[in-house]
Amino acid sequence: MTAPLRVVIVTFSPGEALEDCLSSLRQATSRPLDVVLADNGSSDGAPERAVAAADDVRLLPTGGNVGYGAAANAGLADVRAGWALVTNPDVRFEEGSVDELLTVAARWPRAATVGPAILTPEGALYPSARDLPSLSTGVGHALVGWIWPGNPWTARYRRERDLPRERPAGWLSGSCFLVDLEVFHSVGGFDPAYFMYFEDVDLAERMGRRGWLHIYAPSAVVVHEGGHSTRREPHRMQRVHHTSALRYLSARYPGRRNAPLRLVLRAGLGGRMLLSYVSGRVGAGAQPQQTVAELPQARRRWRRSRRR
Repeated sequence: MTAPLRVVIVTFSPGEALEDCLSSLRQATSRPLDVVLADNGSSDGAPERAVAAADDVRLLPTGGNVGYGAAANAGLADVRAGWALVTNPDVRFEEGSVDELLTVAARWPRAATVGPAILTPEGALYPSARDLPSLSTGVGHALVGWIWPGNPWTARYRRERDLPRERPAGWLSGSCFLVDLEVFHSVGGFDPAYFMYFEDVDLAERMGRRGWLHIYAPSAVVVHEGGHSTRREPHRMQRVHHTSALRYLSARYPGRRNAPLRLVLRAGLGGRMLLSYVSGRVGAGAQPQQTVAELPQARRRWRRSRRR
């Protein structure tokens, strides 16, 4: 008998999106599911309704709004081996997409995470498989990405000039990915010091230092609405985003010698954060430059495999 696939969905008053997520999830895999709603203090009743409607869904209160990574850690704490799926509640899965992620994972013995192609509701291909940010690409992306989305720093960091193909990436978006539980626990899981944003980058870097890979699998496709938290508390989320970016970049340049650089990073990110308070365009950052039309080969391969 096939063991259930652990699925952790981090919830915070997810509304109707959670029902759509769970409904599409059941069409995305033939495996039995063990769904844990790691709930950060929802007040809309959506998680409770989801639990009442299905035997394979259970609620795990985290005790408050502890952040995305800490909630995901709680949802994975009692499973130590095999693959698990971590996802946002506003993700909708295309038919067979989770099975396709598992198929891709089997092809890459050193894979620690495997992530799908993520589409926006408008049909843009979100750049979910990126290089780890370096000082040059990170600064260029942050400073000019919002006004010049096609700039070379953003394009290099996001790999937007590559055709979508199955490949290793520096990191994968934590909004939806498979994770190898043994590897996940071996590095201590997500760092709870990141409330939101960059917890996936930090996790990928720590796994990568041990020789593990992060595999982009565009033959699996999901749609991510995104922006729920940002729309509810835009200024707070901008502050969290920039604080997380500073935490990550500062950790990459430690020591007394790099103190002036960290001061420059703090000043630059602080200025960008203040600008994002008054300009939604700055807050939104560089918009995706690829569309679903650039996924035809991967999608055709996936559909052919489903017909076999």
